[in-house]
Amino acid sequence: MKKFGILFLCMFLCWSGGVRSQVNSPDVILVGDQVDTSTQMIWASAGLSWQFPFGTLRNTFKMNAQVHANLTYKTASNWTFDLGFAYMFGAKVRDQAAVLGSDMLIPTSSGYLLIDGNGGEATIYFEGRYWSTGLGIGKIIPLDKWKNSGLWLKLSGSYFSHKVNIRVGGSNEKDIVPQLAGDYRKGYDQRAGGFCFSQFVGYVFMRKVRVRSFYAGVEISEIWSKSNRNYQFLLMGPDTSKKFSVLVGIKAGWIIPLFEKRKIQTLYMY
Repeated sequence: MKKFGILFLCMFLCWSGGVRSQVNSPDVILVGDQVDTSTQMIWASAGLSWQFPFGTLRNTFKMNAQVHANLTYKTASNWTFDLGFAYMFGAKVRDQAAVLGSDMLIPTSSGYLLIDGNGGEATIYFEGRYWSTGLGIGKIIPLDKWKNSGLWLKLSGSYFSHKVNIRVGGSNEKDIVPQLAGDYRKGYDQRAGGFCFSQFVGYVFMRKVRVRSFYAGVEISEIWSKSNRNYQFLLMGPDTSKKFSVLVGIKAGWIIPLFEKRKIQTLYMY
């Protein structure tokens, strides 16, 4: 009987020590009756940003909105690797004359007037449009017991393109504004593209209910670009200048889990 008592005592001590070591492990936490760990995950995300331009973009555009989508892989050690796409819109043009030239426009008290092919007033809409696609690498640093949440630091590299979107109002007006008909419009849109380097600092919120996950933070992007057009009417030739711009924005998005290799263990206390 003494041997069985000693054996039982040893087994109890080993069991209790194992449970204690799991609960107190820096990578494992007890959530109710479950142990949560940082896990391998694949998620899709979609979000919205508001951005403020500086440099070359600021000379032409005001602030813009951005919609973005990413596909992200997160390792068990909280490194993230993602493929992303962003489309930016809504940036108002600061000066129409800087796009079409003062020779084409007639100045008025409220701005400028463009005359169409019939001698009437043409309605022209200007808007900044950007898009980018690229790759990113980041690290999530947990700040509390939730191992998949925390401070998210990320660097991204992408191809970035920007232009002035010129749209003639009305259903038939495009046929009676010869200055902007067909490919002539490309001679005014100032389209340019190049490399974009982005830094993101934010927070990832992720709990047991994964579909309630989201992220938010601040992103700064530096853009080195040059003209994609062979000819610009305002310059009477190609634009050979090198352009540098910065975008500073606040972004947030919803995380949609696609796959997770869970390490959830249920502990039973007796």
